Amino acid sequence: MIRSHVLVCGGTGCTSSGSKAIREKLAVELKEKGLEEEVKIVQTGCFGLCEHGPIMIIYPEGTFYSRVTPEDVPEIVSEHLLKGRIVERLAYTDTGDEEKKPINEISLSDTAFYKKQHRVALRNCGVINPESIDEYIAMDGYFALNKVLTEMTPDDVINEISKSGLRGRGGGGFPTGRKWSFAKASVSDKKYVVCNADEGDPGAFMDRSVLEGDPHVVLEAMTIAGYAIGADEGWIYVRAEYPIAVSRLKIAIQQAHEYGLLGNDIFGTGCPPSSITSRPGPTSPRSS
Repeated sequence: MIRSHVLVCGGTGCTSSGSKAIREKLAVELKEKGLEEEVKIVQTGCFGLCEHGPIMIIYPEGTFYSRVTPEDVPEIVSEHLLKGRIVERLAYTDTGDEEKKPINEISLSDTAFYKKQHRVALRNCGVINPESIDEYIAMDGYFALNKVLTEMTPDDVINEISKSGLRGRGGGGFPTGRKWSFAKASVSDKKYVVCNADEGDPGAFMDRSVLEGDPHVVLEAMTIAGYAIGADEGWIYVRAEYPIAVSRLKIAIQQAHEYGLLGNDIFGTGCPPSSITSRPGPTSPRSS
């Protein structure tokens, strides 16, 4: 029986700081202590607080450890996971408040970095294993696609998107509903949904964080868009410098096909054949 979940960041930032070695050391220590059946290691996407990585969060307590090293793992296992005592020297404590909470009462949402955030696009990043479709479904993943295909017409979908006020995430902020409406009205024998995850702007890593931490949300949104505008094929453009994003996208695409969430007859609705493909872009120069 699983009594604890240990979430270890697997985003690019923490990976570059050695989070893979931490997960490997954690697996060894848990086995040595006979805890491998009681404690589950979960690789997640980016938590967002990269400067304090590698990050580890242990549930159900919600203890937030920062700047963890492989050398810290034996102490975390023996003290926290075996004896139930928080390793205070590793616990992240900055809540931005004058009155400090006891260290065992501080959760991720209590920290100064997170307490004023309302995550939408990144809501699952750092929460689920991005390589597990089951964990995405457990967070209501693909529920929206089911509703769209079983209860709504393409025009209903476009109207809902228009009413939401959703806009593009680029500098122009073009209304998404209007864009989808134009695409649906366009007459063509073949239509495509293209996801531009290139991120050519210096220091821009919004798309990478989503692709690394929650790739299924991109596939679900693209499939909904394809249904709304009459497209049956999708393409994701992601640069080759993002190997983690590329790898997790490929895994997500394969899983979605295996679950019948891409391809023919999605949810038994007779939805037209669809496919989504990821292809790494060139390393240099940037392609448009």
